[in-house]
Amino acid sequence: MIYWQIFLAFFIPGILGYGGGPASIPLIENEVVDRYGWLTVNEFSEVLALGNALPGPIATKMAGYIGFQQGGILGAIVGVFAVVGPSLILMIALLGLLMKYKESPRVKRMTTLIRPVIAVLLGVMTYDFFFSAYDSVGLWQTLFIGVVSFILMEKLKVHPAYVIVGALIYGGLVLA
Repeated sequence: MIYWQIFLAFFIPGILGYGGGPASIPLIENEVVDRYGWLTVNEFSEVLALGNALPGPIATKMAGYIGFQQGGILGAIVGVFAVVGPSLILMIALLGLLMKYKESPRVKRMTTLIRPVIAVLLGVMTYDFFFSAYDSVGLWQTLFIGVVSFILMEKLKVHPAYVIVGALIYGGLVLA
């Protein structure tokens, strides 16, 4: 039964997460945190940070980690397949159709209309993460990490991977 739950927890976001990792992460959070209760919001944010720090697609790394945590090696395999499966099936089945209509104004309009929905989902997830961090480490630590990260990435153009590693080190040394 756990393997079926792992499959559904990652297959459904894989189908509905139009736009890749950023679009599917809030959907995965809903399944893993709210529906099945495998992780708390704080634990999910840590898994997300770890997934961002490693190279490759975020959703597959999260599916492998959470699947392994819940069902061992077979759970990791099921989770990764469930994330990759919808894209694989659709790419094989709809490749000809996609090539035929990729320049269609309707397809372009659909893509344009979906972007605000993805932005709202990411905003809600950021809001949840902020208040989870506020509850666990306090307002000043949360603001410090957020402001320093913003300055490093936006003003000094430091690569996000270095900022994530720095935040992990800061959290391990100061907040542990």
